[in-house]
Amino acid sequence: MTTVPRARSSLSVLCLTALGVVYGDIGTSPLYAVRECFSGVHGVAVTEANVLGVLSLIFWTLVILVTLKYHVYVLRADNKGEGGILAMMALARGAALGPRAQKVILALGLFGAALLYGDGMLTPAISVLSAVEGLEVATPLFTPYVILITVVILIGLFSFQRFGTNKVGLLFGPVILLWFLLLAVAGAASIAREPSVLRAFHPGHAAAFLLHNGAAGPLVLGAVFLVATGGEALYADLGHFNERAIQIDWFCVAAPALLLNYLGQGALLLRSPGSVDNPFYRLFPEWALYPAVLAATAATVIASQAVISGVYSLSRQAMQMGFLVRLRIVHTSSREQGQIYIPAVNWILLLATASLVVGFRRSTNLASAYGIAISVTMVITTLLAFIVSRHVWRWRLPAALAVTGAFLAADLAFLGANSAKIADGGWLPLAAAVAVVAVFTTWQKGREILAGLQREGSLPLSQLISESGSSSIVRVPGTAVFLCGVPDRTPSALLHNLKHNKILHAQNLFLTVLTEDVPRVPLSERCAVRPLGAEFHEVLIRYGFMEDPDIPEVLVRMEADGFRFAAGARRVTYILSDNTIVDAGLGRLSPWRLALFSFLTRCALRPTHFFRLPDNQVIEIGRLVQM
Repeated sequence: MTTVPRARSSLSVLCLTALGVVYGDIGTSPLYAVRECFSGVHGVAVTEANVLGVLSLIFWTLVILVTLKYHVYVLRADNKGEGGILAMMALARGAALGPRAQKVILALGLFGAALLYGDGMLTPAISVLSAVEGLEVATPLFTPYVILITVVILIGLFSFQRFGTNKVGLLFGPVILLWFLLLAVAGAASIAREPSVLRAFHPGHAAAFLLHNGAAGPLVLGAVFLVATGGEALYADLGHFNERAIQIDWFCVAAPALLLNYLGQGALLLRSPGSVDNPFYRLFPEWALYPAVLAATAATVIASQAVISGVYSLSRQAMQMGFLVRLRIVHTSSREQGQIYIPAVNWILLLATASLVVGFRRSTNLASAYGIAISVTMVITTLLAFIVSRHVWRWRLPAALAVTGAFLAADLAFLGANSAKIADGGWLPLAAAVAVVAVFTTWQKGREILAGLQREGSLPLSQLISESGSSSIVRVPGTAVFLCGVPDRTPSALLHNLKHNKILHAQNLFLTVLTEDVPRVPLSERCAVRPLGAEFHEVLIRYGFMEDPDIPEVLVRMEADGFRFAAGARRVTYILSDNTIVDAGLGRLSPWRLALFSFLTRCALRPTHFFRLPDNQVIEIGRLVQM
């Protein structure tokens, strides 16, 4: 009798929590989207036909891109509960496709992920800056201090990350719910004074706008697209919530509130074209301006928090997949695995975001750079979704082509409009994405070369085992654990230990850690042990791309399952190689890639900390690697 109310209560809490995390980004778009359509770089005149045309484009953008594409179509492409472009890339790579297709999927996924780093820089900058600019509407006295106030808020936001969001996480949902109610009430009040704005629902106004404005009409799509930024984020947050909660929030709260506010701003422009400088804040009476600025600032901070957390999650996925250098990860919650903090990523984002605010100075200038990265990401998402629908869901080719073609047409239209922003600042997120891709591919290529060198310069394990009984090799008590990047080959740390010390431990474990194309690996499948004879054992440890490796924990679990260690799982000795990259002019990497790889290697978190090894049980043996 009590199960149904409890289920409903649980769903209600999940929906409220999801509202604050998933819809903060798209929920703050009313601060600047309508304004940019009329006063941005490619803005059009404030006439009745243009206002109705822009509003019609906004409505159908929300319907086609956000509702149909993401909520109805893309959300279905969950990789065992996880979403996001890397999760979709892993899902698509799991299809039975040839090597060339796999390379294309990998390239699309990496570039799409890299573009989200640009979004992580721009979203906090434009959101917080546009909120603080509301103070200028109240009084021009604040104008000289807008940049300073924005930077101070951003410094506070990024400084708070190390404490985690679990303590304030429960406030996110209620605050964003109040924000959406504010959007809805302000918009509805304005619509009541100018109900003729409701004609914008007719798609004929959108078509007429594009036809009658010549070249300027399609360019306005770059500003209209701002209403859909945040659509990619709702897919990335799928792993934290479920599809049902995300959809309930959209159809019952977010979408109605956004539509009411956009229509309300349009109604205001029909009554008062002079309000085009900031139609969002002009919706409010003078006495409500400061509370509106306060609410907008809180909403933008929450929206920025969600994007920053998404960048942390993306970085961890990239690390686990072998595309990003190992960095220190701090878990800020003992209960929620997804709540993490990556200091290096945090401070790089703060520096980039603050620099954008100081450099661009106005949110309308930032809007010129905003959108291009997300529009490219959306094109990539559509292409990857086609592979998933065709080869994973087994759709018939005509159906897959029809759905992909419809969404791709919309995506390309917005991409074309946003391409006009490249000279006005749109180059910045693209350049950032290219730099991130260079890091991804250089780290991956460098690791592949190191693995190849280890394979060439090491003995097969079988040969080592057969020679281990030699009288010249002394076996000492205890268990030694070696990390092997290449299975079935003798680790260089062991060879150096034999060469210089002429000893072997009584028991030797060769550990290979693999990251699978799934978010999480069940504990029952975490570890596989293969005896090799003479107290040598090969251990294969598998993790998902959303998990953090913990080797001592695996060894303790092995012991609990019956594996007998020479002196117990907690008293093993870990023997690792410490590689130093030397430029020997061998041409294995181009000079700039070699310099970058060497720098990344020096910056990488040591294996001791990444794999959570106890410091007092680790021996590192140095090795020069010529490249």
